Amino acid sequence: MNLVVNGDAETGPGGTADPVTTVHGWRLTQGAPALVPYDLGGGYPTPGDPGPTTRGTRFFTGGNSPRTTLLQDIDLPRKGATGHQAIDAGRVHYTLTAWLGGYADQQDGARLSVELRDPQGTPLALSVLGPVTAEERAGRTALLERTATAPVPPGTRTARLLLTLTRAGGTANDGYADALTLTLTATRRGGRP
Repeated sequence: MNLVVNGDAETGPGGTADPVTTVHGWRLTQGAPALVPYDLGGGYPTPGDPGPTTRGTRFFTGGNSPRTTLLQDIDLPRKGATGHQAIDAGRVHYTLTAWLGGYADQQDGARLSVELRDPQGTPLALSVLGPVTAEERAGRTALLERTATAPVPPGTRTARLLLTLTRAGGTANDGYADALTLTLTATRRGGRP
């Protein structure tokens, strides 16, 4: 189960290239994102450009701010195969996945990080995805999948996601992100998910 709320930019205001002041499930900490539809055109990613296989109708961009950041704090499950007891026994892995990209040969980019924290908010582990460079996109408008998997440290109770969209040039912040997921998996014998 994906623990990220609105990791696909589908819920709440948006649906144009205009920046929004709120994003459902996220706290806006800098800049102003836009939740742009894939069918908008004008150089934005389209349904025919590389991106998530099962994409919705919208994706995140940085709007026209030089840097836009969105933050989400997630409480990890208390019970079950991936709950607190299993985490503390070292039997849970997490997987962070995101489709990240940008426009043509520009170096605008998106980065997604997750910081796993103990009950006092002390960081125990960090994974960072992106940004995807223009060279990695072969100079075309695209979103490419990035993923990281690692053990959840014992004592972890929350996860803090930070989505950062950065403009390297031009007037629009063409850091793109979609299909952001954080999942937990109970490990099998031998410690593998």
